[in-house]
Amino acid sequence: MDTARAHLDEPPAVAAVGIGVHGCASRAEVFLLPNLWQLHLYGYDADLTVGDTAHAIRPGRVSLIPPGTTVRYRYRGRSEHLYVHLRLGATGSPLSIPVIQDAGTELVPLAAQLHGALASWPHAAARATAEVWAALWRVAHLTPPRTAGVPATHPAVAAALAMIEARLAEPLSVAEIAKAAGVSHNHLTRLFRAATGESVVGYLRARRMERARHFLRATTLSIPAIAASVGIPDLQAFNKACRRELGASPRGIRAGLNGQRVVQPPGWP
Repeated sequence: MDTARAHLDEPPAVAAVGIGVHGCASRAEVFLLPNLWQLHLYGYDADLTVGDTAHAIRPGRVSLIPPGTTVRYRYRGRSEHLYVHLRLGATGSPLSIPVIQDAGTELVPLAAQLHGALASWPHAAARATAEVWAALWRVAHLTPPRTAGVPATHPAVAAALAMIEARLAEPLSVAEIAKAAGVSHNHLTRLFRAATGESVVGYLRARRMERARHFLRATTLSIPAIAASVGIPDLQAFNKACRRELGASPRGIRAGLNGQRVVQPPGWP
């Protein structure tokens, strides 16, 4: 087995967190967990077989093995690793995650999250669960994430999407995004359209207006503050953008096109 499909859209149910000590009584172990996933962070060299697939364990590697999978370890002496045994839900689309991979530059924060879970377990189980859930997402993104049946997102597109979300309130050009993503303007344009079906500019505009819609409907922020928060501080331009993209003026959207009226404090626009 090379990959496992895991659902991470809801918190895991953590059954145990600890430090496993192996290779003392025997250099070889064969076992499975019928109903639990295994998350391990290694600090030693060993050999691991998951199902019928052989893998090498090295310091800094992390494994995520699904329930009911036979694992065979061959140790080279006393070996200790951080482990979490857990159950995963079935909400959302499954991610295809390598059963073992290098943590790379994520090793330090990943280890910190798992040590945090260990320190919190079992007296603060909710906090331990939060640490494990965050660690699972970190593991899922050590390599470009895959959803079942969906090609992996190109790293440049993933970088562009993250930059757009982080800088919706700022002026942002395609050239800046491409430079940050490490590709040319034209290459990003091609990759982005292939991955999302939209141009970079079109996607950026849509995300800004979705944020504006949310703030107009769900908050009492002033319209000028909302316009600035989505990178369109000119109120005339913001008004035109709302009419063009959302079908109504900012005041019209706020007035309750979704059937709910947001009551503003006295004196607010």
